[in-house]
Amino acid sequence: MNEVAKVIPLHGSGAGRDHAGRSRSRAEDSRSRHPSSYADTTPPIPLVPPVSAHPLEPVGPSDGSQIDAAKAKLVETISDTAEFVRRRMAGDYVVDEFGYDPHFADAVWLPLLRPLFDKWFRVEIKGIENIPNDGGALVVANHAGVIPVDALMASVAVRDHHPAHRPLRMLAADMAFEMPGVGNIARKAGHTLACNPDAERLLRMGQVAAVFPEGFKGIGKPFSERYKLQRFGRGGFVSAALKTGAPIIPCSIVGSEEIYPKIGDITPLARLMGMPYFPVTPFFPHLGPLGLIPLPSKWYIEFGKPIATDSYDAQASEDPMVLFELTDHVRETIQHTLYRLLAKRRNVFLG
Repeated sequence: MNEVAKVIPLHGSGAGRDHAGRSRSRAEDSRSRHPSSYADTTPPIPLVPPVSAHPLEPVGPSDGSQIDAAKAKLVETISDTAEFVRRRMAGDYVVDEFGYDPHFADAVWLPLLRPLFDKWFRVEIKGIENIPNDGGALVVANHAGVIPVDALMASVAVRDHHPAHRPLRMLAADMAFEMPGVGNIARKAGHTLACNPDAERLLRMGQVAAVFPEGFKGIGKPFSERYKLQRFGRGGFVSAALKTGAPIIPCSIVGSEEIYPKIGDITPLARLMGMPYFPVTPFFPHLGPLGLIPLPSKWYIEFGKPIATDSYDAQASEDPMVLFELTDHVRETIQHTLYRLLAKRRNVFLG
């Protein structure tokens, strides 16, 4: 039913006054028949946007704002891509002696990792200020998850959330650089071999390097041994820190153990493929490529207080007792922090 409300003027026009009798009688008759014709003494009702019939349907202006935001994002992406291509074609970028290409890392590599960091794993960071704003530093972290995703998430954490936005230079195993395609990307992203000479060169250059002393023993351990640190090797990372005087930053990562719960290992297949292990998880290899999707566990990364090394003498880097004590101290610090973070966590996926 369509009803149109009449608006009756409070003061009639000149023509209305000429026919006062008829106008007055009609108005009085109208007022007596319909209450809407009475003089309105209440304040006007403010207009509100129409409410959608469906509770989940966006209302009015939000549609336009979302479309505008999407358009702006698209324009920004196209502009950034064009600028990237222009700089690459013009050779307007720098590569250091290790093959690190900051332009590639910031424009291509890190943007690919950020959705995992922000949306999938929802990483929370604590103690990032313990990494110095300048000068060399060595981050030492636990390692887990079948695939070294934890190293990638740590690199995003330092680059995006550190006050100085410093790049994190990983010390990776030889295998990473022997795999076709992977090695080239690793070099461009700023990573290098996990050996003392390269570690010392990075630290002397004033870079933040990262090492995962558990190696393949850490990322390949069964799910039943999750968050139990494996042996930290012979303390090579401590020796590099002592020789350069760089502080050691213990780093504890919770969440990586659950992305690929390893319940088995096909050893003959691993040997055939030249791999340290061939993992079996609840979803891989049974579901094929779908089994490669990591589970969306909730992650926590905590950077501990720096352990100073510049107070030791020049011979300390060759002293087995000093190396053992510092290595054990770093390992125990990481292990206790893992236990503390796990005690606070109520749910693997919700945190």
